[in-house]
Amino acid sequence: MIKDDLKAFLLEKGVSDVGFACINDGDFGSCKYAVSIVVRLSDAIVDEIDSSPTHTYFNHYRTVNAFIDSVLLQAGVFLEKRGYRYITVAASQSINNNGWSFRGRYSHKKVACLAGLGGIGKSTLFLHREYGARVRLGTVFTDCPLTNELFEPIDICKGCDICVKACPCGAIIGREWSPALSRRDMFAAEICSEYMKREFQNIGRGAVCGICMRVCPAQLK
Repeated sequence: MIKDDLKAFLLEKGVSDVGFACINDGDFGSCKYAVSIVVRLSDAIVDEIDSSPTHTYFNHYRTVNAFIDSVLLQAGVFLEKRGYRYITVAASQSINNNGWSFRGRYSHKKVACLAGLGGIGKSTLFLHREYGARVRLGTVFTDCPLTNELFEPIDICKGCDICVKACPCGAIIGREWSPALSRRDMFAAEICSEYMKREFQNIGRGAVCGICMRVCPAQLK
């Protein structure tokens, strides 16, 4: 099956996990089938984060994003050679829409959840079923009918508010995720961004933090 061949191809390229979902609320035309890829971050690098990010983490973050974007393109070429269309969604790309620049073209987290790879935490980070918060995501949409299976969201954060207490700017509101909640209901992205730019300007001009990811204990296996 092409789905199995594609998954094996992506794992051979070095990604940590792969999932598939059918998306009906996107603007991708006939490309309504989504491939979610997960890349695990280095525990040794993440563990160095304390009250601020490190230069090593900033470089790691950028390098992993670039790796994901490269793999997404290779996945698309894999599909195109077999007669299918594809649209990649970059690992980290913000689209300014009506003055709101904290959103991408489509939520990698939503695709990964629908693909059964994990859930969304109080921090609004995606929490992988095995690696927890220490991952980065990418998505490619295609018209290749890879799957139509849906998974129930995974409940992760009951009784835990470690990330809420650890956030240095209070951007994490502390609500448990549900499909009815928007990101704004759970997380103040503007406050987080302003704090990073002000406090961590010497590290990637305040583009990353990572504290909530560093302290999150979630592992589902």
